Amino acid sequence: MKVAVLTGGGDCPGLNAVIRAIVRRASEHGFEMMGLRDGWKGLLDDNHFRLTRETTSGILHRGGTILGTSRVNPFKVENGLERVKRAIERNGIHAVIAIGGEGTLSAATRMSQEGVRIVGVPKTIDNDLNGTDFTFGFDTAVMIATEAVDRLHSTAESHKRVIVCEVMGRHVGWIATYAGIAGGADVILVPEIPADLEAVAQHLQRRHAGGRTFSIVVVAEGTRIKMSANQNEQLVTTGSLDEAGRPRLGGVGNIVASEIERRTGFETRVSVLGHIQRGGAPTAHDRVLATRFGVHACDMVARGEFGKMAALRGNEIVSEHLAEATRELKRVPKEFFEVAQVFFG
Repeated sequence: MKVAVLTGGGDCPGLNAVIRAIVRRASEHGFEMMGLRDGWKGLLDDNHFRLTRETTSGILHRGGTILGTSRVNPFKVENGLERVKRAIERNGIHAVIAIGGEGTLSAATRMSQEGVRIVGVPKTIDNDLNGTDFTFGFDTAVMIATEAVDRLHSTAESHKRVIVCEVMGRHVGWIATYAGIAGGADVILVPEIPADLEAVAQHLQRRHAGGRTFSIVVVAEGTRIKMSANQNEQLVTTGSLDEAGRPRLGGVGNIVASEIERRTGFETRVSVLGHIQRGGAPTAHDRVLATRFGVHACDMVARGEFGKMAALRGNEIVSEHLAEATRELKRVPKEFFEVAQVFFG
């Protein structure tokens, strides 16, 4: 039985660990594994290669993905669904394991509804997929961001500056919240709560009036900002679109830093972490979680559990319906964010 696997959307640490786990488990089930290159494009363009224990040896610790990735959505390509179905039939593919985030698994959900045998594996550094407590890649991104905040503390204190650290997070603020709490940030700004920059400035002024000589602000890239209390919030973009047709985000950190300096008079700098959060070796936590997801996904294929994805519930790996996992984004709850606010000031 031939099973194909793809990695779609943005890359993240742990993808290779999943691929390795799937291939190892597949050999026990007697599956022949096919790697699809560059996400859904591998099916659209019939671009693939055989995956074996040899081709996946030594990749556990490597970042990125040996399969390549893209943000191509087959449902936004002319005759995309038909081309995918023809490729599956032509190559004798019994099932497809799709490793991806909200975009990739939303496409997988529709594919499943169209009769394609699909199993999903949730990955995203944003941790925004519903139906799973955590996605792999998130822990690594948080560790990278936390280390950056730790390093910014020493230079901010030395120069008596405010430093704004911009992290990833288009729709949700999980990275900003976790890294902000772990790194002892003085302000955390997230997409779930529009940022009132006047309130931020007043908060920093109170800190400094109390004897503090520096402050750290962590802001997620998708945070909507308000210049004043009675102004509508706005999303900061570059004016261009990304490959998925979405507004390309960028610049919120610079605006926040500029406004803080203008309103407070405190010297303020900005550090944008960007794609460094996606790169490099995965943490031990992400390697283990990715491995468990990969084994479970392969077992789901063997059991015929299609239209579902591997998910973490507590410390158990379970099967969750793709439709439920992609129904809505998992946002940082108000109660969780209130924990961070305890330490502000």
